[in-house]
Amino acid sequence: MRLESHPHSDSVVRLSGADPQQTVWIGAVPEPKTAKNRLHLDIHTGSVAELVELGASVLDDTLPWTVMAAPGGGEFCAFVRAEPPGQRLYELVLDANDPRAVATWWARLLGGRLTSDDGSSWALGEVPGAPFEWLVVNPSPDAKTAKNRVHIDVTSDDLEALLAAGARLLRPPDGDIGWHVLADPEGNEFCVFAP
Repeated sequence: MRLESHPHSDSVVRLSGADPQQTVWIGAVPEPKTAKNRLHLDIHTGSVAELVELGASVLDDTLPWTVMAAPGGGEFCAFVRAEPPGQRLYELVLDANDPRAVATWWARLLGGRLTSDDGSSWALGEVPGAPFEWLVVNPSPDAKTAKNRVHIDVTSDDLEALLAAGARLLRPPDGDIGWHVLADPEGNEFCVFAP
């Protein structure tokens, strides 16, 4: 699947796929990047070289995957495949102080199947309508220190249920935005859009 680029405004670009779940919004962020992203993308690729040609840089190539940085500095991991699938987004990976609790919380919100191979990292798969195979929640001793530069958007018509489940309201719709900005129990921001 290839995403098509559509300018939305001077500072926002929308990348869209075949259906609404395959949409990525890229917006300018006025604050400089000061910390490792707590949420990053894992992607399928045919080669690391093709990503470098597009402007990415290699941060670590000593693992079974390659840790890279996009031109804006955001980290992502590249998984080289002999034949990459059309859907290049493989996983979303979230750092958490309590990965089991955070993964369980997101599983209740998104649905899907929660698993753990080692008891420390938790994966949420088979999420209905998701444009990724897995949401992986990894342990991290680091505290969240800055706004997430990558976040998840969800659709819901029941804001009160999200708040009752442990989300925290950070910003209601106002003159600048038409959606709610919430945070999960560890403070990771996500946006909620009405269906």
